[in-house]
Amino acid sequence: MNKEYVPEWDQASARNEDSAPAKHAASGVKQIVTIRLDVDMLEWFKSAGPGYQTRINQVLREYMEANRVRAQGEQH
Repeated sequence: MNKEYVPEWDQASARNEDSAPAKHAASGVKQIVTIRLDVDMLEWFKSAGPGYQTRINQVLREYMEANRVRAQGEQH
């Protein structure tokens, strides 16, 4: 696949500020990275159809937010 081509379904969606959750203020700005994932896990995400990169990002975001909450709780 051409590296310059970014499918429409994998681009940040244009959001109305009123509809975007406040906690995701930085989302929408994406950076291209290369990561190594287990083949079976990647196939599982891809099996749900287009948007697998967005789904992986969402899972990682939820993990990050859960750990931020845990870390803040430990500081108090």
